[in-house]
Amino acid sequence: MDITKLTTEAQNAATMNLDQMTPLEIVTTMNAEDKKVPLAVEQQLPQIAEAVSLITAAFKQGGRLFYIGAGTSGRLGVLDAAECVPTFGIDPEMVQGLIAGGQQAMTTAVEGAEDSLSLAQSDLEARHLNAKDIVVGIAASGRTPYVIGGLQFAQKNGVKTVALSCNANAEISAFGDVAIEVVPGPEILSGSTRLKSGTAQKMVLNMLSTASMVGIGKTYGNLMVDVRPTNEKLVQRAKNIIMQITHVDEATAGQALNAADQSVKLAIVMLMTDDDIAQAAQRLEAASGFVRGAIEK
Repeated sequence: MDITKLTTEAQNAATMNLDQMTPLEIVTTMNAEDKKVPLAVEQQLPQIAEAVSLITAAFKQGGRLFYIGAGTSGRLGVLDAAECVPTFGIDPEMVQGLIAGGQQAMTTAVEGAEDSLSLAQSDLEARHLNAKDIVVGIAASGRTPYVIGGLQFAQKNGVKTVALSCNANAEISAFGDVAIEVVPGPEILSGSTRLKSGTAQKMVLNMLSTASMVGIGKTYGNLMVDVRPTNEKLVQRAKNIIMQITHVDEATAGQALNAADQSVKLAIVMLMTDDDIAQAAQRLEAASGFVRGAIEK
């Protein structure tokens, strides 16, 4: 495909004189353009929800979520994967971000990596991709060879796939069981897809991971009950969550957290049921990890 025909490469009529604008004019225009992003995402909510259902199903059968992308798209996938670990208390293996060119590409461009159709296959093979897993390919242009190759490899191996792009009728959409095409329009700086396209992708990835984690019991109401209290702020957050749900004081919440081996979920169930840690763990397991199910039985 001729990239000049892509919306992500088009010139934005509102910024043809970008180099003559004042700082206030530039940021005002950027702000106006950014307002288009959530509206573009809104148009794809049914597809995003369908992708969430696939990811949730993969998690429930012990599968993993792989984000694959290059450049900004790849970095956003790596970022979302990394943030799932402390937020939802998951093993780092459960959600993984793969970027063309590897870890080095997070901070430095790795020339040519995104143009390889076979590199993503190698990356996925190294992680023993299997049919329980799911692969989300991210490419603002919708035509990145690294992503296409990874999605093709996944489909050939019976793995569910999702294609996320910022152009209509994107090439990668043909390789997704679900195709999400969020089109926020031309960038204020032509072709700089770290701007509106990057924002759109970040919004969608937030939805995919958050809604999927809700679907496997990682929250109680809107509280992150699987948060890992790995620093002072998170310890306080953990205690606050316990206090909010069980209505105990801070000292009691802290004692329960310690008795539960720093598991917020177990602490809540122990306080709500007067069970010991072993019994609370059994309740949670019987409720498939959902706190609500464990304390209401």
